[in-house]
Amino acid sequence: MKVTVENKKGLNKDIKVFIDKKTMDSYMEKKYDEIKSTVNLKGFRPGKVPREILKRQFGKAVFNEVLDKVLKDTSTKALEENKIKPAGQPKLDLKTYGEDKELEYVLSVTELPKVNIKGISDIKFDQYSVKIDKSETDKRIKEIAKNQPNFKEVSSDTKASEGDLVTLDYNASVNDKPFKGSEGKNTQLTLGKDLFLKGFDKQLIGVKKNDTKIVEAVLPENFPEKEFANKKTKFICKIISVKKPEEVKIDDNFAKNLGAKNLEDLKKLISSQINDEYKNSLDRLAKNQILKQLEKFKIDEIPENLIEEEVKILSQGMSEEDAKSSNKNFEEIAKKRIKTGLILNEFGEQNQIKVSEQEIQTEIQKQLRMMPGQEKMVMDFYQKNPSAVASLRGTVYEEKIINLIKEKAKFNKKEITKDEAEKILKDSQNQTDNKSSEAKKETKTSIKPKLISKKTIKTSSKSKASIKKNSKK
Repeated sequence: MKVTVENKKGLNKDIKVFIDKKTMDSYMEKKYDEIKSTVNLKGFRPGKVPREILKRQFGKAVFNEVLDKVLKDTSTKALEENKIKPAGQPKLDLKTYGEDKELEYVLSVTELPKVNIKGISDIKFDQYSVKIDKSETDKRIKEIAKNQPNFKEVSSDTKASEGDLVTLDYNASVNDKPFKGSEGKNTQLTLGKDLFLKGFDKQLIGVKKNDTKIVEAVLPENFPEKEFANKKTKFICKIISVKKPEEVKIDDNFAKNLGAKNLEDLKKLISSQINDEYKNSLDRLAKNQILKQLEKFKIDEIPENLIEEEVKILSQGMSEEDAKSSNKNFEEIAKKRIKTGLILNEFGEQNQIKVSEQEIQTEIQKQLRMMPGQEKMVMDFYQKNPSAVASLRGTVYEEKIINLIKEKAKFNKKEITKDEAEKILKDSQNQTDNKSSEAKKETKTSIKPKLISKKTIKTSSKSKASIKKNSKK
């Protein structure tokens, strides 16, 4: 194989590749040997079909398969040996090809620019730690207790009031006509929450144990039995019990019911939880500080094809006129995003950062925990959408890079109170809200460079013909 690299302009290169006829013949010979043992032709024993017969029957299909393989192998090798990383899919132009001929083609590529990342160790960012006051922890625990009340049954002559738990059986009807689901047993309602039907709870205020109360309410618009939707309905309710809420005692037993060892352990867990809530948000601010500084790094030339691709993404959903008027601004945003992506990608490669399948599964499991009850839907989504998994991989890859940059960069450690953390986050949010939609897009970043693909490079030839394994002479 003979390779010649010609610089056309800037990052654009033409790679001329020549493979002599002898080498091409060896590829063809190997392919014919491979299929000879599998082809079954009438009149010939398996593995004994003459090459000329095979060539007449399968010559075109064999050549197309060989051509695809040679193009894939040699183009990848030519790029790797010359240390060229294409920005996007190279274009391939076949000059000479055919059976019993040499192969000559030109690979036109836009090369990724050289990136200098020496300045990363000089990056500075704020690393916050939030000091959680004991009163904040106690306040959070009291809120948890308030949302998990105990109810104690009261005497039969005690009337129900707002906040009480009422247990009842009911029979419902529309114009004295029952319907599917018109009966309910041991239905529990906390009066005042209005979670059953609008206005239902209020009509139960004042009932006592063993009372029978008629309640009228309107069935919802989305009621399964369409003929009864939006219809006024009569509920005959038999009150089984009335329970009053009791203040939950915050002690070791309360803590154990929440999964902690004791109350002291619960306080530590809650304090850590509050800290993590602020830490995650403050870490995003630190990440933005790092990304903003990466934008100032110098890269001599940004590949035009990557800019065009990014502008298309930024202008998605816009009218042609709006996209045209925003084009110049989008180009500047695209350059910053691509530059940041190139730097992150180079840092990741130099530090041999990889994303394992275990890390992908861990991230998916994290998302499953965030969507209780919808685990199967989330899992099915990732199983049916490889692009979603690829996107997730990119996110994990970027986070690993940012975390390593933090280790190598210079941080300014700041211990702040919860109130100070809230102010910092609020100020940051206000700054974001005041930006235009274009500026908002500018703050986002992702690893955009497309390195050499392992897939066969597309050619102008049609090489999809398949070799038939069972043919008759």
